[in-house]
Amino acid sequence: MSRLRADVTCTATEDGMVLLDQRAGRYWQLNTTGTTVLQAFLNGSTPQQITDALVQARPVSREHAEADVTALIDQFFRAGLVSAP
Repeated sequence: MSRLRADVTCTATEDGMVLLDQRAGRYWQLNTTGTTVLQAFLNGSTPQQITDALVQARPVSREHAEADVTALIDQFFRAGLVSAP
């Protein structure tokens, strides 16, 4: 299961979450959907499972949800916010 890197802190906000990469001094703001994706991913859900949940909960096409979930998870890794198991 992936996890946030030790030097990344997160704080819940009214409409999502803010992540702070302490190494780079960069903030990342996630809306509620981004927060849902991150939390599900960190809890062990696969991108397909996350996509399925979004399609059921929101008025979005499967193709759009799948592309967004994949892109967001890729961004988490490229930014160094999460580490692989």
